[in-house]
Amino acid sequence: MIQIDHLTKTYGRARGVTDLTLHVPEGCCFGFIGPNGAGKSTTIRTLVGLLSPTAGSARVLGLDCAREKEKILAQVGYMPSEAMFYPEMRAGEVIRLSARLRRRDCSAQAETLCQALDLDPRKRVRELSLGNRKKVSIVCAMQHRPRLYILDEPTSGLDPLVQRAFWAELETRQKEGATVFLSSHVLYEVQRYCGRAAILREGRLVVEGTTAELDIENKFFDYYEGRAGQ
Repeated sequence: MIQIDHLTKTYGRARGVTDLTLHVPEGCCFGFIGPNGAGKSTTIRTLVGLLSPTAGSARVLGLDCAREKEKILAQVGYMPSEAMFYPEMRAGEVIRLSARLRRRDCSAQAETLCQALDLDPRKRVRELSLGNRKKVSIVCAMQHRPRLYILDEPTSGLDPLVQRAFWAELETRQKEGATVFLSSHVLYEVQRYCGRAAILREGRLVVEGTTAELDIENKFFDYYEGRAGQ
């Protein structure tokens, strides 16, 4: 579902990601881990065509991320890390606009998701907390029931009850065959919900494997506190 081969992205002299190779199989929930600045968002924005690679390649659903981003964005459920919307629009209007851009009637799914996440679609964006804006992002990414979800820090800002509702919905969709690729700072979430995971450090992949094989929390701190290989 996702094929990243020797991907490098630089910003002038600044590093984004370096020589990253990563393949995400169909039906997998894949966790992408690293602190701020490790290159997670750079990778995700490259996958959905918002950034162009400096070198290497990336394909999503068999489509080239640099040349076919419109087709990719039409077929995936993408959630950026920032929940930014027009402040005077109501939450429901943002959700309906997202559906119309895909030429889909998602009203039934949107209503179900709003209820599950305890989101009031009548409120204006400027009235919403960060957590409630994140809920709007989740609904926009999930209401069309795509085969692939690409989610950047989806649970940041959500309270524990909403996090549980979000993961319950995502697990249901994965059991129905969907693939999930998500970045997270919450290590226990990745250990519990993801089948595979990768840790990024300073733009480079340092370890990748099944979460059954990896002790995510210890492995993360091994690499970031210099204990790996000791």
